[in-house]
Amino acid sequence: MRSRPSHAEGAERGGRARAPMLLPLAWGSLFFPGLFGVCTWGLRRARPAWTHHDCVMISTRLVSSVQAVLATGSGIIVIRSCSDVITDRHWLAREYVWFLIPYMIYDTYAMYLCEWYRAGDQSSRHSLTIFRNFLSKNRLMITHHVFILLVLVPIAQKLRGELGDFFVGCIFTAELSTPFVSLGRILIQLNQQHTLLYKVNGILTLTTFFLCRILLFPFMYWSYGRQQGLSALPHSFPLQCGQCLPHRATDLLVLSAVQKGSPAL
Repeated sequence: MRSRPSHAEGAERGGRARAPMLLPLAWGSLFFPGLFGVCTWGLRRARPAWTHHDCVMISTRLVSSVQAVLATGSGIIVIRSCSDVITDRHWLAREYVWFLIPYMIYDTYAMYLCEWYRAGDQSSRHSLTIFRNFLSKNRLMITHHVFILLVLVPIAQKLRGELGDFFVGCIFTAELSTPFVSLGRILIQLNQQHTLLYKVNGILTLTTFFLCRILLFPFMYWSYGRQQGLSALPHSFPLQCGQCLPHRATDLLVLSAVQKGSPAL
């Protein structure tokens, strides 16, 4: 009779299960705040005339763009690796979500820091007022981050089980337009709205937004329907002695004629 695992064995298994989660969490906790600090330091040295608010705001946009590039790249890799949109797996579909959690927390703090320096530049720094302005101006982004942390992360990491890595990759690619949105806001902050770069970036922003936000869900639905249609088709035609031929129209016609006793084609 099979014995139950001891308490020590159960704890060891739980520790091994948590270990892969802790590594991307740790890397994300170091990478995004570290990149933000390096960008802010570099901008302060390269542009001494800029205010603290300018440097912090632009650094926040740069870090957001880097995260968007990483997410989009991860999504493309996952999508290309999953021939079966339901059951195929890729490790990035799970590990990048753990890497993303520290970014969401960091980005919320970075938005508050931007508001703090903006109020400081205007000589109106008061903690309660700053916090109220932060909630008022960033209501949508805060809701977005909280929804991802409290709803999408549990779904992606636990509730969906071992299925749907392809669709997680599709969600990652929704970040494709973020670098162009960030560049547009940086150009506005630097009063470059009338430049050719700003106009070209606007076209790219609209194009990528249409591709990764408007067409994303129809593409996911089409991929799922296509997979269901392929699953409904027989993948092989049975022969004697356990042999199989590929599912091709010419093979089926010949085999059907042979089995029915028709003359050879």
